[in-house]
Amino acid sequence: MATMENEKIKIFYDASCRVCDAEISHYMKIEDGVDLEYVNINDPGFDPAAYGKNLDEFMEQLHVQDRDGTFHVGVDAFRLIWRQLPGAHYHLLAIMTGLPGINLFSRIGYRMFAANRHRLPKKPD
Repeated sequence: MATMENEKIKIFYDASCRVCDAEISHYMKIEDGVDLEYVNINDPGFDPAAYGKNLDEFMEQLHVQDRDGTFHVGVDAFRLIWRQLPGAHYHLLAIMTGLPGINLFSRIGYRMFAANRHRLPKKPD
């Protein structure tokens, strides 16, 4: 599937998940002019097929699409977001979660969260 360059980095998130929504809302408050676009995959108008995926794929883990159209999933998605945000601590977090041992534990921890987030109370409409 051919992709066009995006003007912004797209963050695909589930706004009905309290934890997910709180995390993304935090990013929205601090981003300070960063070229991030937030796409609520729970919105009735969201069409996953437009991105060559189905909704289950998006619901499984956080997805971020970079400016070249490449998808980054799970911990890699967070690392891409953190590299964009202002503040050295986010950049350091992106670096640290890329280190071999920390990366492995980050991936395991995130996978456990993602596999069980449906058990958490949903955000009220």
